[in-house]
Amino acid sequence: MDFKTILSVLILLLLFSNSSAQIKGKIQESADQYPLEYATVALYNQLDNSLITGVITNEEGAFAISETKNGIYYIEASFVGYATITIRNIEISKIKPQIDLGVIELVLGNQLNEVVVKSDRQTVVHKIDRQVFDSKNFQSSQGGNVVDVIKNLPSVTIDGQGEISVRGSKGFTVLLNGKPTQGDVSAILAQLPANAIEKVELITAPSAKYDPEGKGGIINILTKKGATDGIFTQINLRGGFPSIQPYNTQVPAQRYGIDAIINNKTEKWNISFGTSYQRNDKTGRREGDVFIIDEAENKQTFLPSDGERSFDDVSYNGRFNVAFTPNTSDEFSLGVFAGKHTVDRLADITYFDNHAISPIGSANRLYTFQYYNHNLRTRKGDFALGNFDYTHHFINDSRISSSFLYEYTFLGGPTYNDNVDTPAYGIVYQQEYNTNDNPLHGVRYNLDYAWKPFSFGTIETGYQFRQLKHSGEFVYERDAVIVPEFSSDIELKRTIHSAYAQLTGKKNKVDYATGLRVESMDRVYTEALKSETIPNVYNYDFVKLFPSASLQFTIDEDTKLKAAYSKRVERTTTLKMNSFAEREHSEVFEQGDNRLLPEFIDLVELGITKNLNGGNSIFATAYYRHVDNVINRVNTLAYETNGSVNDSILNRVYSNVGKSNTYGLEIGTQFKAAKNWSNFIGANIYNNAIDGLFVFRHRDGIERVYDVHSSATIYSFNINSTYSFWTNTSLQFTFNYLSQTNTAQGKDSEFYTPNLTFKKSFLDGRLVGTLLWQNIDMGLLKANEQRITTWRANEFYTTTNYVYEVDMITLNLSYTFNKAKNKSKFIDSEFGKREF
Repeated sequence: MDFKTILSVLILLLLFSNSSAQIKGKIQESADQYPLEYATVALYNQLDNSLITGVITNEEGAFAISETKNGIYYIEASFVGYATITIRNIEISKIKPQIDLGVIELVLGNQLNEVVVKSDRQTVVHKIDRQVFDSKNFQSSQGGNVVDVIKNLPSVTIDGQGEISVRGSKGFTVLLNGKPTQGDVSAILAQLPANAIEKVELITAPSAKYDPEGKGGIINILTKKGATDGIFTQINLRGGFPSIQPYNTQVPAQRYGIDAIINNKTEKWNISFGTSYQRNDKTGRREGDVFIIDEAENKQTFLPSDGERSFDDVSYNGRFNVAFTPNTSDEFSLGVFAGKHTVDRLADITYFDNHAISPIGSANRLYTFQYYNHNLRTRKGDFALGNFDYTHHFINDSRISSSFLYEYTFLGGPTYNDNVDTPAYGIVYQQEYNTNDNPLHGVRYNLDYAWKPFSFGTIETGYQFRQLKHSGEFVYERDAVIVPEFSSDIELKRTIHSAYAQLTGKKNKVDYATGLRVESMDRVYTEALKSETIPNVYNYDFVKLFPSASLQFTIDEDTKLKAAYSKRVERTTTLKMNSFAEREHSEVFEQGDNRLLPEFIDLVELGITKNLNGGNSIFATAYYRHVDNVINRVNTLAYETNGSVNDSILNRVYSNVGKSNTYGLEIGTQFKAAKNWSNFIGANIYNNAIDGLFVFRHRDGIERVYDVHSSATIYSFNINSTYSFWTNTSLQFTFNYLSQTNTAQGKDSEFYTPNLTFKKSFLDGRLVGTLLWQNIDMGLLKANEQRITTWRANEFYTTTNYVYEVDMITLNLSYTFNKAKNKSKFIDSEFGKREF
């Protein structure tokens, strides 16, 4: 017997060592065939009804009860919010040691054979490590994108700049059907049509099996799945009515789109094709005021402004995925994605004649100046990627899976910044132009193995390799002449190796998951001005442990307590490390920090969930987040190349500013105010404190030190209220509110958006029409409007009010050609969209 044969025998013995008497099966939803992770399966002796043991299902809804003695048993399968299923007369014997119960379907609420009980779908289902939200209950998202879905979650807020936060943190990871996506979250979510989304999982304290990136946790987007073989075809059309308030923009906003999915599911094949074209413009205005003090020159500058600030947003893509299941043990999947995304941000601003410079403390103006600034920034992204996945299930219910992804993304886009006289517009004072080409290559490989060597738990282990190469060429011109001190080349190379081990299981009334992940990261960042021959190289690496633990205790059938801890990391984007200034607009140079450190985060939470009578429920979670190396955007005075202060330009710098601590409470409830009136309300209140030091170093040796001390109590709430007139008609009101928030150097005002949705289905549910009234204002409110204010005592004060379009009317039509469920799954950008 040669060495290979001996090795093969040893491996087989190891893999099949747990092939003793066993009862296994899979638990899933009855309506949508979605696997229920962490569902409970209890095994009882049928002779005396004594409890033998209990297990929980894995992420695929599968369970296995091993080492079962000969006898007759019955099981009870249950999950919060679902009716319990009992399966009796399960006989284990020498002749029949392996019992496969197949698929067990749980039904929401109380639903018996030949009896139909109408009940509302639960908006949220709580699991040991996550909250699962049903996207169908958020009707205002129809025809929109995933952003329109997740903004209704209790922990999620969106500000006036469109930035998404989870429990006050803008750093979080997005998964698509459980697959990592490390692109810019706003860009990722904005490209996914809401019509294709089935559920959204919010994992606020992720376990060790997940990549530790994301200080706010993980949002997992689950696309629709199918239950039966056949062809599923769906087309969605969206059209926006003309703007009610045009805001004096040069070009009217356009809002329309089409997306389509074709999915063919057979016993062994699952083939999906999807395509989408979306135009989602946003009009508005920008009202600003800047006040700068230059003590060295004894002068102060006033810079008031007003003008258009609008966005033209166009994206289109094609997605293809094929899955092959030749037998019950093997699964193969291949996916490709290609798309384009372009955002033109136009800021045509007039700086008024009271733009004045005078001695400090004096009203005597040295001179005044008025001009018009045309600023157009184009951001483009071409995405092309593919992945291959393979999973093998062994007969002892262990499984091994691997995944490979490669991505190529080309990012870039110019910024035009022209200063001319006004109102004649005949004299060009200055023309500036800067652009960049920054291609990105990304690779990720995963290998995971899960088995159950003990009756009380499952062990999961895995390894991940990730590599990113992102380079950029920045060219800056002033009056058609290249400015060498602002033109540069940069390159970031980042290699990550990580491995994890995790134990999950259930003992009596306690569900648990505990794990440890070790990660090794090596980062090499290179940058050089066009005028320099030798580049500067900045190295950073670490080896760190990322532990996690989750517990859930079942007090009774309706009440559960949970606690969790997770160690996280938030890596920065390449452009936030580019230390050479880029002209954002007339008032601002934007630059990064070439020594920027990643943020390291500790997350702790403690929560309770309670189901009440009539399908009502409440939940509350207290949480704490500590962040080291906090990355924040800090404003400082801009300097000319000779070291003097620029009269009217600030530097916007991304840098580590110290530490932050956040204490918060998240609460929510689902209740019916009347027979046809259901409500879901979620709220979040937290105190955020930032303490540290920011040191700005100019290339000419000028150094300024800033103390950073900021603390505030912030709250937000999301209301979702639905009234059903008939089985096919409903009216829904949503209200998203974010209070005033603090930043490292200032504050952002409150921000809120009311919305109203009318939905009606026709043709036995095949055609669904949704009429949306977004950002309700009617001239009475300040909806979709936010003021951003920053200051530094005795140096500068800047405040800008962003006023975006209100009273937007959109019609969405969705037509499904057959009754088959949608089982399509698509991949998305993991690396490039983070930089978009």
